Amino acid sequence: MHEARFHESMNDIDARAWDALAGDSNPFLSHAFLAGLERHDCIRAEWGWKAYPLTLHDGERMVAAAPVYVKGNSHGEYVFDWGWAHAFESAGGAYYPKFLVGVPYSPIPGPRLLTGGAPEAPKLRRDLLKALTNETHRLGLSSVHVNFLLEEELDGFDDTWLARQDIQYHWHNRDYYTSFEDFLSALKHKKRKNIRQERRQVADSGINCSMQPAAHLSTDDLHQVHALYQNTFDEKGNHAALTAPFFAHLAETFGERMLVALARRDNVILAMALFLAGPDTLYGRYWGTSQDIPGLHFELCYYQGIEYAIAHGLERFEPGAQGRHKMARGFLPARTHSRHYLDHPGLRSAVAVALAHEAEDIEAYHQELLTHSPYTVR
Repeated sequence: MHEARFHESMNDIDARAWDALAGDSNPFLSHAFLAGLERHDCIRAEWGWKAYPLTLHDGERMVAAAPVYVKGNSHGEYVFDWGWAHAFESAGGAYYPKFLVGVPYSPIPGPRLLTGGAPEAPKLRRDLLKALTNETHRLGLSSVHVNFLLEEELDGFDDTWLARQDIQYHWHNRDYYTSFEDFLSALKHKKRKNIRQERRQVADSGINCSMQPAAHLSTDDLHQVHALYQNTFDEKGNHAALTAPFFAHLAETFGERMLVALARRDNVILAMALFLAGPDTLYGRYWGTSQDIPGLHFELCYYQGIEYAIAHGLERFEPGAQGRHKMARGFLPARTHSRHYLDHPGLRSAVAVALAHEAEDIEAYHQELLTHSPYTVR
């Protein structure tokens, strides 16, 4: 087994070595994104986050890694275990702190057990998981949760880990559309008509929408973008975890790969949606608005992203968590995966029973969704 090292911060880890293991397919796993969250006060102990990244070493060479956090609550995870925590604590247990392997505030499927595509990747993944469970026992934590991992990473988990699935909605560039109209032509008539009506609503209200790299925005524009994001969280009674300096960090670091869809009227920014792009996938993330304008959310968060993906030949567009309404706009259900190690035998047994029932419900729901495809038969 390789030497396992846990670190107090992503900033203690060599960025090039980390990125070589993470690859460039998913910007949320990059050292710049994860270290930036820490550096710009987006994760804090008082909010229940403490970075504790894991690396494996062969001598001094880093051969595997995982983005690990010590969590004091379950905020910002998007795989909901509040019920497990309540049940365990009602029985006298201490559910928090726990380990999370994932990306803060980002329900983005992607690699979680980073091996850089090494031939011995399955063994490295097992070694990472063994290091996590050993550290769980050493620290006396209740559990380890690996959220939104890829299917090819599942081979490292044995029966001590509980399996959980959920559903997101992803858009696929089927046969690589030549234009937005080409995409619309693949939809059923009613869906196509509704999308055109939604886009016309926005245009008729005198709003101009465009997608542009954040690097092309002025400092003032970027501040307005963050203010809209923050305002939308505040109106819903939630705290906006991502700071204005972190937005500026993303724009500087990712350049053309950070995109912002803007809605302007008379050169005033009314709403925004923020995206990050990988080599073959566009990821939709944060939305903010100062006005409730019919159709504007769909235009910025979905249609601008679809147009960008088509124009740049991307394979997929993942707009975020949840939302069956996305199907009417061309997105199809996709399974997401998580794995959970619960140290207490009683808690594990109870959760295993609950997850078995949940899996049946998810499977039935997924099959039902597949009968409502917005696309014509091809």
